[in-house]
Amino acid sequence: MNINPACFQLNCTRCTRLADFLTQVRQDHPNYHGRPVPPFGDPRARLLVVGLAPGMHGANASGRPFTGDHAGILLYQTLHAYGFASAPVSSSADDGLELLNCRITNAVKCLPPQNKPTGPEVRLCNDFLANELQTVDAGGVILALGSIAHQAVLRACGLKLSAYKFGHAAEHDLPGGRRLLDSYHCSRYNTQTKRLTADMFRQVFQRARNLLDCAE
Repeated sequence: MNINPACFQLNCTRCTRLADFLTQVRQDHPNYHGRPVPPFGDPRARLLVVGLAPGMHGANASGRPFTGDHAGILLYQTLHAYGFASAPVSSSADDGLELLNCRITNAVKCLPPQNKPTGPEVRLCNDFLANELQTVDAGGVILALGSIAHQAVLRACGLKLSAYKFGHAAEHDLPGGRRLLDSYHCSRYNTQTKRLTADMFRQVFQRARNLLDCAE
């Protein structure tokens, strides 16, 4: 996948704290990807899934969003169930899996300490997301995993955050004839505490599939 540098830069160091942290990570884990994690999937996808940031032993290690950690288990199973992925398991960046009319990205492209980016870091990375959103045509769907991703999408669209409340399965109209769907993040904590169940997650993807099918 050729990625427009306006949407992603592998050697980006604009967030000093994150760049310094990744330098340490590469020293501690020399076999890890240890750099900003690129989007994965169809460059002209009509479904764009937006997560928060790479996980230490997941995307930061593998170099592919939601690959190698717990959060990716439910995500890729569900993508496959609704025809957005060629296989239900993403095990590595070279496993041959393909996304179909779908792309996965993150609001923050670099691993943050304790998996918690700061507000300024989210905003510094936001122009990458804003440019990536422009690749989703009218009738497309943006699926935000969690409130931070939801807010990052709104900010990237120049919208007032207080006017679009986050909630699981909530829907919002975006500029350009696109639709924003919200879901709780498929994190280990959310799935193990049942804040997010597999059925709840599938319902959101079923809605995304219905919206895309109706727009064709």
